[in-house]
Amino acid sequence: MHWVNVAVMLVMITSGWGIYDDDVIVRGFHFSPFWRLGDWAAWSLNWHFAGMWFLVINGLFYLGYGFATGRFREKLLPIRPAEIVRTVVDTLHLKIAHEDITVYNAVQKLLYIIVILAGIAQVVTGIAIWKPVQFSGLVSLLGGFQTARVLHFAGMTVIVGFLIIHVTLALFVPKTLWAMLTGGPKLKPRTRVEGGHAT
Repeated sequence: MHWVNVAVMLVMITSGWGIYDDDVIVRGFHFSPFWRLGDWAAWSLNWHFAGMWFLVINGLFYLGYGFATGRFREKLLPIRPAEIVRTVVDTLHLKIAHEDITVYNAVQKLLYIIVILAGIAQVVTGIAIWKPVQFSGLVSLLGGFQTARVLHFAGMTVIVGFLIIHVTLALFVPKTLWAMLTGGPKLKPRTRVEGGHAT
């Protein structure tokens, strides 16, 4: 699911930049053709719609798996403000090596929750600007079509920011990058104690 997300998000982001350039939000700001997927808006839209289905389907499986197995609760909670401050201070002092790469620190937990919520928001705002007539109630709830576009663009910015931080931190701690490529370290099987004897 992680690597499907990587591929799909690259398609969604770069094709989204192509769509953005056809009707800019920030006057005078365009994305270079080098970074855009699609030579013009129609092609970018086709790529965006193709990627959208993979993103939604993969996202539903990911959320379903995370909630059904308790992975979200186990890996992402609790988050304590003091731990966030301590992790940020340690990171600024380049003390970011992980003894156990299967356990997330407080900042990682917070960033994962933010990017999951941003992904859900992207789907909601994306539906609103894709079918504004059919989902006129949703468009109104979001403050109108143009506001939905701005929110969609802002959500993309959050996700790109997450990706930059995510990859940068992985490069600082190479064993986490290797774990992402291989599926993680092999964990020792848990021992059960029966009648005073470990099995």
